[in-house]
Amino acid sequence: MCPNQKGAVGYYDECWLRYTNKTILGDTQGGVILYNLQNASDVNRFNGALRPLLNELRDDAAAGGSLRKFASGNTTGSDSVTIYGLVQCTPDLSGPRCSDCLENQINQFLIQLGGRIGGRILQPVCNFRYEIYQFFNGSTLVIPPPPSPSPPPVSRATPPVPSAPQGGKSSNTTMVIVIVVTVSVIIIITFICIFLRLRKKKKIPQTIDDETETMDIGSAESLQYNFSLVKAATNDFSDDNKLGQGGFGAVYKGKLGDDQEIAVKRLAKDSGQGDEEFKNEVLLVAKLQHRNLVRLLGFSIEGSERLLIYEFLPNASLDQFIFDPTKCALLDWEKRYKIIKGVAKGLLYLHEDSRLRIIHRDLKASNVLLDAEMNAKIADFGMARMFKPEETQGDTSRIVGTYGYMAPEYAMHGQFSVKSDVFSYGVLVLEMITGQKNRCFQMGEGIEDLLSFAWKSWRNGTAPKIIDPVLKTGSGSLHDIVRSIHIRLLCVQENVVNRPTMASVVLMLNSFSITLPVPCEPAFFMHSNTNPEMPLLYEYSSTTRSSGVGKSKISKSSELSINDVSMSEIIPR
Repeated sequence: MCPNQKGAVGYYDECWLRYTNKTILGDTQGGVILYNLQNASDVNRFNGALRPLLNELRDDAAAGGSLRKFASGNTTGSDSVTIYGLVQCTPDLSGPRCSDCLENQINQFLIQLGGRIGGRILQPVCNFRYEIYQFFNGSTLVIPPPPSPSPPPVSRATPPVPSAPQGGKSSNTTMVIVIVVTVSVIIIITFICIFLRLRKKKKIPQTIDDETETMDIGSAESLQYNFSLVKAATNDFSDDNKLGQGGFGAVYKGKLGDDQEIAVKRLAKDSGQGDEEFKNEVLLVAKLQHRNLVRLLGFSIEGSERLLIYEFLPNASLDQFIFDPTKCALLDWEKRYKIIKGVAKGLLYLHEDSRLRIIHRDLKASNVLLDAEMNAKIADFGMARMFKPEETQGDTSRIVGTYGYMAPEYAMHGQFSVKSDVFSYGVLVLEMITGQKNRCFQMGEGIEDLLSFAWKSWRNGTAPKIIDPVLKTGSGSLHDIVRSIHIRLLCVQENVVNRPTMASVVLMLNSFSITLPVPCEPAFFMHSNTNPEMPLLYEYSSTTRSSGVGKSKISKSSELSINDVSMSEIIPR
């Protein structure tokens, strides 16, 4: 079928064959999507059973050895229909690469064609398939179906107590004894329940945030460290062990008795992050487990001291690389694109794949940490908000986060959702591509900020001019970098509806064949002053709000209005 071709791949039900004049190992480009035209009768329940099945098979296949990365199994879906699934990677792939390849395929299919009763994606190095009939020669893994809502308890009438015969004194005495014993037992059980409930309420910390439901974190108490142990590990919080200073306190490097290196966040006693944020971070991070989220090892409380103990990441935070004129050369396009995808996967986990929907609310370059292999890990969950899966957005009068990264609807009206994190992600990636902070700067006779400047450059076909010079001299594809700018501009749209979800962003990052929509002009940068004397890309000091009060360094040389807005005064009425 493919005469004289330098490369071809053929897919069959039981095997696939490929040849090419290029390196085959690890190549994930190209593929075929096949699907059944019929939808399930109950799409939500069907997908609710299908996704756990494919996830289990993905993990099982990725854990295979160097000769076999394969898994098959079945589960029960809606209407008692059995769903059969099969996943496979070529054995040359590492476990993480196999998992990522299958995860991207599964996400792409469920986003576009979720609810079909059968489907498959075939790529040269990995593939998956599911059907409602058994299409393979046996099942190696049976996944239990997701639990169904339990039926309401059936009310049963208490059988009547037989009346005592007339004149039966012994029967009356027995009845009195039974009633007294029963009432006594009920009273004792009631007091025990009250006592346990009051004792449970005394445990700390008890709540996530003053605007969310009450949740006990007894499960996190097993992570509590002895304060003196942590103090000794950091050499009494010496300056020599200090890694950095944030808005809520300092971070120190420490080493435990087993030579395990840790990073200790010591909350400032007068910081805006009080007990509520501390409880919030402990509860959230203790429950989150993902390769692109920083791992919480434990916490410590003594008097007014509040400590968070994290895994130590030797390469510190992203901002120390991309904004440093020397270190930026260490991050070529391949490494930056790896970080871009890692942050996207971490946010997707928070928004859709964790047990709870979590909005970070303070995503920025300094809150993305890097491990020894330059893998990105999202950190600092003190401002995060937890939603129930069915909730989509929230409102607050307490604006927290960092100006420049805030979505306009959040900065001005206190409305936040998963799309708020998408906006912050778009700003972060534009900073990574340009090597510049999101700030205002002089451009001819006008004042620009990074978002609008990037959009105008992309619209005028001059996007390569804003790319970090380090990336232009590297091996990165200029087309891929400009495409990434396009995706980022979609993330910072002023209209919330026009921004993609993180699931769509991950799909765009992993599939270069998807046609991207045309972005509109992004939301303007919320800054409070402009200085006509500012040089090009002169640093603008952003403002961090911790308790509803902003502290901003305002230039006294200028109080001009911006964006043709008539109001020039920045003092509230």
